[in-house]
Amino acid sequence: MRGLIKKVVSFLSVYYAHMLEYRAEIFFWVLSGSLPIILMGVWLKAAQGGNFSLSSVEFARYFFCVFQVRQFTNVWVIWDFEKEVIEGKLSFKLLYPVDPAWYHVARHIAEKMTRFPIAILITFLFFGLYPQAMWIPQLSNLVLGLIAIILSFTLRFIIQYTLAMFCFWIERASSIQQFWFLFDIFLSGITAPLDVFPPGIKQIVLLTPFPYTVYFPASLLINRSFNIPLSFMITLTWIIIFFIINRWLWKKGLKQYSGMGA
Repeated sequence: MRGLIKKVVSFLSVYYAHMLEYRAEIFFWVLSGSLPIILMGVWLKAAQGGNFSLSSVEFARYFFCVFQVRQFTNVWVIWDFEKEVIEGKLSFKLLYPVDPAWYHVARHIAEKMTRFPIAILITFLFFGLYPQAMWIPQLSNLVLGLIAIILSFTLRFIIQYTLAMFCFWIERASSIQQFWFLFDIFLSGITAPLDVFPPGIKQIVLLTPFPYTVYFPASLLINRSFNIPLSFMITLTWIIIFFIINRWLWKKGLKQYSGMGA
């Protein structure tokens, strides 16, 4: 156990130091995810003249939470893995006693640690510019929301890492991710909360993995009512499903990778 902890600390320390070298670039990465803030202005205007289940203040809180959730759940593993396969760098990592996936996990977590101070700064800036939207989440919702964010990151990572396995068969698996993103941006709650969807469509969407990457944790943080046990169960179910598919594709892909001369 002590050896495992030492390895985890070493991984995170190395990648955190690496990420600190690119802290200025990470600041621009944070700003590049400002789509929810832009959409917040659109929905605030729509809420003033429309009949929605969320008020204009609740829309502001929701999209602010979406912005923050995305800061800690964004994933780019498919592009890194694709590069490793194309350039043959994966061959060296296969010689190590650690599954190559853990290098990507450590890098992502270290990047989230680097983003944290920026997220705090943006929080103060947001409430300073829009003080009427200030609120304090219920303690239970805050704890559950943080757990949901961790599961959201896990779900996003395992989905994208599973799609990355197709790099063993096609040169640009990232194109699959772009196609997946078309569904994700509309069904995850990034462009609009699922509360504005027709009830029938909303129930169907809630069975997919998309809402649990953004909508579910954001709704918890703004104290919206939710079937919490069922939502966590669906999230874990999708994580397990994609994990099983990932391991199967990994074993099949390694044979294909060896067949290419690795």
